Amino acid sequence: MKSPVITKVLKVSDKTKEMMVDYFSEFKRDKTPQYAILQADDGDTVITLYESGKAVFQGRDADLAADFWIETEKINSGNAEVTSSDEKKKKEVERKIPLRINSIGSDEVGTGDFFGPIVVTSTFVEKKNIDFLLELGVKDSKKMTDEDIKRVVPEVIKKIPYNTFILSNTKYNEVYGDDMNMNKMKAVLHNKVLAGFSDKAKYPYEYAVVDQFENPKSYYNHLKDASYKVYGITFLTKAEDQCLSVACASIISRYIFLREMDKISKDIGMELPKGASDAVDEFGKLVVKKYGKDKLKEIAKLNFKNAERILK
Repeated sequence: MKSPVITKVLKVSDKTKEMMVDYFSEFKRDKTPQYAILQADDGDTVITLYESGKAVFQGRDADLAADFWIETEKINSGNAEVTSSDEKKKKEVERKIPLRINSIGSDEVGTGDFFGPIVVTSTFVEKKNIDFLLELGVKDSKKMTDEDIKRVVPEVIKKIPYNTFILSNTKYNEVYGDDMNMNKMKAVLHNKVLAGFSDKAKYPYEYAVVDQFENPKSYYNHLKDASYKVYGITFLTKAEDQCLSVACASIISRYIFLREMDKISKDIGMELPKGASDAVDEFGKLVVKKYGKDKLKEIAKLNFKNAERILK
């Protein structure tokens, strides 16, 4: 029996609306309904974004597709107003895992930043190190200042095994295309760093956890050509708040991302802005004026709409 079609409606801010336009640029349909900015496909879900800021998710996986943007809107505006067409109005139960477990977890940084690389990290956290991490104040990198991250991470990496992969902008621009969108790229890189803990005799983890950015079926479909796949993953929304290995991965990725941004800033003699705002566009124009268009290939993600605006 097929699962029912779900409809979720989310009211988003201008910042989230801009992020959605960038994110779905590769998946949008040619035709859009009246008053809509775009209509796009995300697996089994159709997303329609209206000029008013109303985002409608329709499909069997609409709840999963909407979860990412709900969390994004909470970060951008501190609030997310969501309605559902589910007649039974069942209260969604957030999946929980125990705190005191051995786990591996992964998280990425840089996917929403025009400048700088994508950094993906996995960590192995044993039960014996949980109190140590809690005392240090380890949590989701978005809930820590960059100064706190710079202070805490050097202590974390003394005890916590980790694997990190840095995807440079040059490589990103080389591989991004019809067969490599952002979600596939994230799936491949998460699998890559998690595979570093495949020896369960050495790393006896009970859970492998990934912060959910799309449904598990799509995640594994992205890995169909991978020589080794990490199975048995627990996909959680807000995983950084539930699993310390993911939180550790989050802050280590942020720490390395900041370090890489500093290197680029020193190279060009200007401090790189983060994110993908209008200020980033203005900075990009300065870079092109000073170093030429080819410099963007080295320090920025050219599929972002920012590049089109800068180069125009």
